[in-house]
Amino acid sequence: MDVALSAEASAYPQSEAEFACDEFVELSESAGMAVVELVKGSRKKPDPRTYIGKGKIDEIKLLLKEHDVDVVLFGQRLSPSQERNLERELEVRVLDRSSLILDIFAQRARSFEGKLQVELAQLTHLSTRLVRGWTHLERQKGGIGLRGPGETQLETDRRLLNERVKTLKQRLVKVRRQRSQGRSQRSKSGTPTVALVGYTNAGKSTLFNQLTDAKVYAADQLFATLDPTMRRMPLPGGNTAVLADTVGFINDLPHELVAAFLSTLTETREADLLLHVVDACDDLRDNRREQVDAILEEIGASHVPQLMVFNKVDKTEFDAHLEHDPEGLPSAAWVSAISGAGIDELKAAISQVVSRTRSIGWLNLLPSHGRLRAQLFEADAVREEVIKDDGGLNLYIDMDEIDFERLMREHDLSDRFTSDSLEPTAAPQ
Repeated sequence: MDVALSAEASAYPQSEAEFACDEFVELSESAGMAVVELVKGSRKKPDPRTYIGKGKIDEIKLLLKEHDVDVVLFGQRLSPSQERNLERELEVRVLDRSSLILDIFAQRARSFEGKLQVELAQLTHLSTRLVRGWTHLERQKGGIGLRGPGETQLETDRRLLNERVKTLKQRLVKVRRQRSQGRSQRSKSGTPTVALVGYTNAGKSTLFNQLTDAKVYAADQLFATLDPTMRRMPLPGGNTAVLADTVGFINDLPHELVAAFLSTLTETREADLLLHVVDACDDLRDNRREQVDAILEEIGASHVPQLMVFNKVDKTEFDAHLEHDPEGLPSAAWVSAISGAGIDELKAAISQVVSRTRSIGWLNLLPSHGRLRAQLFEADAVREEVIKDDGGLNLYIDMDEIDFERLMREHDLSDRFTSDSLEPTAAPQ
């Protein structure tokens, strides 16, 4: 485990500075590092050479003498030259915020696609810092034979890096094609897609497990899960949807990651509904909502309808409940993914928002149609059942039109359905 000395040169308003420091420490610990000191500072503009001033550098040097430290982490994005200059001054490895987040992503990626995307992001980030590893060879001066090796090594490294980037992009094209085929199949079947989005550690994976009965890894840490996961989500009234759990967002998410994960985030961009999960007990939840909306704007998903989900209501003074807009549609749900409070109401709200045309009316079945009857009850589509004298059945159905028509084609019974001109309790004879 590396031991880190964290330096946070604040670029945030005073109201957010403490939260930014806490989040930076949590990021460091999520990467498996033990933070021994947190050095804070502020200046009107960064030093172009070292980002922080000479006084802070001297302060960090003194702390380095007191502690056996392997890494100094900076809570801001550093330029390649600033990283090199700081490493010369401090004589230890220096990582900025982007490098730290990339390291966390590299540790958490599990799927083939996730690993490809992380490696692509790392190489893109490394391409601007490649010279650092060969500084001692790049500008050598002297006699014959002393100038070439450094330049040759840099050129070789750049060529190998570019070839690897090209290979990764080709592999990702194949993965994206497979994802596109999956989206096309869902579109043809009429199954809506709902995507979970939100600030990291808002409880998306725990909510995903509640809504789908899945067992996705969930923990109280930043970026606990990275790889996108998709599961079928049963909804009231016989509806079904596909729920996608996406990577959590964070303030100042590195551009390399946004670019590399664009294929994964396509699920967000092409979803029918976004569940924007917010930590209800977060004092800066409104600010976090704005940051997530900014990233959604960046990836082209701002047009997708959103249903706000305020999670962790069990840690607040509020009860689980639904809020509605002036038109009567659900606009926000207050839930607890841990206890399950408000989950049924949330599912009903999702069903209401994504529901399409419904088949409502009486279905006349023979005694031999027991399998269809079981399927309809399993889909929670039967509102009333009337048993006839001859053993036949009349079922009053309220079900998604596409799913109902699929069942009718499967059993070849379209002629036995009567539209909703007859109300419940008025079954046809």
